[in-house]
Amino acid sequence: MFGRGLAVAAVVALADQLAKTWILSLFSVRPSGDIVPVTGFFNLALTWNRGMSFGLFNNRAAINAVVFTALAAVIVAGLLVWLWRAREPLVVFAVGLVVGGAVGNVVDRLWRGAVVDFLDFHLGRWHFYDFNLADAAISVGVGLMLLDSLLARAKATN
Repeated sequence: MFGRGLAVAAVVALADQLAKTWILSLFSVRPSGDIVPVTGFFNLALTWNRGMSFGLFNNRAAINAVVFTALAAVIVAGLLVWLWRAREPLVVFAVGLVVGGAVGNVVDRLWRGAVVDFLDFHLGRWHFYDFNLADAAISVGVGLMLLDSLLARAKATN
């Protein structure tokens, strides 16, 4: 099962990096503007996140890359131990998503100095925080972990 989780993580990290490379290429050839409208509720919008989730601590402090990379490394190490012990396919898939997303964002911090965010969903003038595929994988993975926990609890009470 460990290999399956690592495969999920590798696919997520690779897809994330390919998407970010594509978005950087797209915005490098645009004559002006940092938003590409796609639908009435979705844009592509290039943003650089030097902080953490939802833009917290998003400033130009050089220490952010070091701190958030070290924190992600510790979290990934713990998740890899969990993955090694996991036997449930849902948990293996979920942990793989989170590990892959974390690795995708760490690659950005080390290679680019900031995380590339580009998915911009909005409702009228209200915009959700910009995010990327790695962030989406982490969110879905955590949601699946919670679902597994709830299912296990329900199974234990029956």
